[in-house]
Amino acid sequence: IRKAGGVARMSHPDMIQGILDCTSIPVMAKSRIGHDGEARILESMGVDMVDESEVLTPADPYFHINKHDYSIPFVCGATGLGEATRRIWEGAAMIRTKGEAGTGNVVAAVTHARLIDQEIRQIQSLDDRGLDLAAKKITERYGVLAAHSELPGTHLMTPFGEIGDEMHAGIRSVLDDVHRLGRLPVVTFSAGGIATPADASLMMQMGMDGVFVGSGIFKSSDPPTMADAIVLATAHYDEPSKVAEAMAMMEGIPMKGDELETLEIRMDQRGW
Repeated sequence: IRKAGGVARMSHPDMIQGILDCTSIPVMAKSRIGHDGEARILESMGVDMVDESEVLTPADPYFHINKHDYSIPFVCGATGLGEATRRIWEGAAMIRTKGEAGTGNVVAAVTHARLIDQEIRQIQSLDDRGLDLAAKKITERYGVLAAHSELPGTHLMTPFGEIGDEMHAGIRSVLDDVHRLGRLPVVTFSAGGIATPADASLMMQMGMDGVFVGSGIFKSSDPPTMADAIVLATAHYDEPSKVAEAMAMMEGIPMKGDELETLEIRMDQRGW
């Protein structure tokens, strides 16, 4: 996607259908942020999960999809607890740290995992009043469309309902779960820049439930072996000898990595 440039959209339905027809494993497909049209197509095709993904060009600069309106689960990216809380309240069944896709550089994934964990610990330190203040802060982002208007008058509706007490209570409910559990209340994976078995092990050690790896496998010189090695390291992330075994499996070389400072587009900054 980075190399091709331009507007990145949902994959062609024929390609998605071909994958559905030839595999028995769950199939996840990407839609653009806020693009109900693409998400509805994917739902009608019978994919197992929609990834409302910042890797594609966002369609809506103000709001994500109301995921409660769908019969299939969604996964969404997050760089911090505020983003994660909004996505969960909107109906996301799974959260992934965004990282920086296609770079082979794990630093952004580590940054986001660290920040989410830090903010979870901060939430756990709050009393009832503090949790209300945090919920208010997280809810404020839904007012960005109204804030962009230059005209008088008030209209606080969003695709998720009116900005008000009910929305605040919903956000607060997610924070209550975070406060009680000491983690996000949904499955949490890491993604973006994982390029070696050691990278996968690192993210698992940081408390992730699993990892997504795309370019790290398919841009390596030996994708099948790299996939096997990353699976081994993920399953045995807390056993250094097994991770070393996984690293030794790499007969070829990992994908070439990029320094984040050299990127023209930072995909992890998409979404809100």
